[in-house]
Amino acid sequence: MKITWFGHSAFRVEIPGAVLLIDPFLKYHPAYAGNFDEMIAGTTHVLLTHGHEDHVGDTVEICAATGAELVSSPEVCGWLALQGVARINPGNIGGTIDCGAFKVSFTDATHSSSMIVAGKMIYLGPAMGLVIRAENEPTLYHMGDTGLFGDMALIDELYRPEIGIVPIGDRFTMDARQAAIACKRFFHFDTVIPAHYATFPLLAASADELVRDLAGTDSKVQVLAYGAGAEFTGAR
Repeated sequence: MKITWFGHSAFRVEIPGAVLLIDPFLKYHPAYAGNFDEMIAGTTHVLLTHGHEDHVGDTVEICAATGAELVSSPEVCGWLALQGVARINPGNIGGTIDCGAFKVSFTDATHSSSMIVAGKMIYLGPAMGLVIRAENEPTLYHMGDTGLFGDMALIDELYRPEIGIVPIGDRFTMDARQAAIACKRFFHFDTVIPAHYATFPLLAASADELVRDLAGTDSKVQVLAYGAGAEFTGAR
């Protein structure tokens, strides 16, 4: 499994038989480097945690260019189908979808999901986390945008994710202190990848606090640079 960070909550996940883009907020990211074709090359699936524009991002264009299937809530899938996305595969909290090369399970996230269009607020279903499982690959949990909540313990019990993509930016999600508490109290991650920070001035500028708070634990914090990737092998 190769995981590449494109800033904010946008990740490219490459596994045998599939290339996933999660929350692909690409072209409008302040650090966007202009290599859009390379970012989306070979994409088979776009996975969205919720309907805010900094997560939906370039989904419509990506799906049109690559023929990728969209996986998200029924509300997000339905709304983006109206924007021209041809292939949708909706699911909801508690459910699992078999996408062939991988399975994705939908979890709770304590957040909102909506979009303002033509001056009107559109409700876009629940905010969710995503658990991605593929044969002989580590289990990946992208928390989406979320605050801290006690039922995270059940997510760990059900899926035992080895890699956690964890928001730390504060204001709209957990801050680094809450994220560290979640990782130490509720999960058994081998690797923690921070997300949803350093995008805008309102958010935390670095992952330094998370690194300090998880020092000495069994979880390694993997701080990815924009556009950089890391390889992860084997399931527990």
